[in-house]
Amino acid sequence: MTALSTLSADTVLILGGGLMGLAIAHQLARRDLPVCVISRRRGEAAGFVAAGMLAPHAEGLSGDQLRFGQLSLERVPSWVAQIEADSGLPCGLRSTGIVVPFTTREDRDQYPTASFGSALNRRQLEREIPGIATTWQAGLLFEQDGQIDNRRQLMRSLESACVERGVQFLEGVEVLELFQSEAQRIGTRIRDAEGTETEHNGAAAVLCSGAWSSQLLPQLPIFPVKGQMLSLQAPRGALKRVIFGPGTYLVPREDGLVVVGATSEREAGFAEGLTPQGQSTLKQGIASLLPEASGWPPMERWWGFRPCTPDEGPLLGKGPFPGLWLACGHHRNGVLMAAATAEAIADCVSLGRTRGDLETLLPCFRWQRFDSGVS
Repeated sequence: MTALSTLSADTVLILGGGLMGLAIAHQLARRDLPVCVISRRRGEAAGFVAAGMLAPHAEGLSGDQLRFGQLSLERVPSWVAQIEADSGLPCGLRSTGIVVPFTTREDRDQYPTASFGSALNRRQLEREIPGIATTWQAGLLFEQDGQIDNRRQLMRSLESACVERGVQFLEGVEVLELFQSEAQRIGTRIRDAEGTETEHNGAAAVLCSGAWSSQLLPQLPIFPVKGQMLSLQAPRGALKRVIFGPGTYLVPREDGLVVVGATSEREAGFAEGLTPQGQSTLKQGIASLLPEASGWPPMERWWGFRPCTPDEGPLLGKGPFPGLWLACGHHRNGVLMAAATAEAIADCVSLGRTRGDLETLLPCFRWQRFDSGVS
């Protein structure tokens, strides 16, 4: 394992080894910058527990979040191609399309992103989702939305791509403090698994510690929203589209595994573990969408913590002091927004600014936007 004392002063520190941290580290390494990923416990990262939907339209996003999600979705194929080329491993990207069901046509037509989808009546809805519950009388098909197998493929491929590009890793260590050191440099104090504390002064660091980001910088308005999930083993090909229902979604993988999510527990804090209430909620959601899926055998159950902000949008760009960059608070859309976030933050670190179509959007996600009087 890399030792902090061996890192050069120009090494970019990535504080968090989840999807966002690995994606940014990979992009920086592709620009020939020295990079080190510092992670306490990568398995707890939201990137390992999310369903992997690429769904700016099915999610009903609006405003700046919709536009950022759309730009990221456009980048996903080339982003995945880079990762797969560097790692030699598949990422599990699939263009399945996503169906959002509604009880009435009026509800369908009033959906924020209805204009981006194809309207479905009951007959068309049954054709797209055979066996869908009779409650649902209309739907929207977003063929441009898709999914990626983040839990089993993307994270492994991205980690391998980072290694191939020379990214260093500090595993099992905790960042205790971030501070501005002398000469406008970033100071970090960390503690390893043996309890040894070390400091490092560098030129740049990126905070992407997910739901835990505000523990390092309390001024960041990020809080955890717990989500419980499970997977079912369906007959291969039984479900071809993703179903995005209210409160529950079913995401079919190529091998027949169906990921089901997710509860949204805002009062749970960082309470770990499954709960009977959470699992019952998922069971009821499955039955309400696709009754036959209630008979598919469960394979795995897990939980995680979404990093949420008051407006559910990410915190991106400059941090509270020079040399610190933020890439956190993506809530439900971390997998979707990873491609654009990685590109934008890699631009910020290497060039001091973003470029192209992301340049005007990044300021919309500044961390101070919730402060009164800040424009």
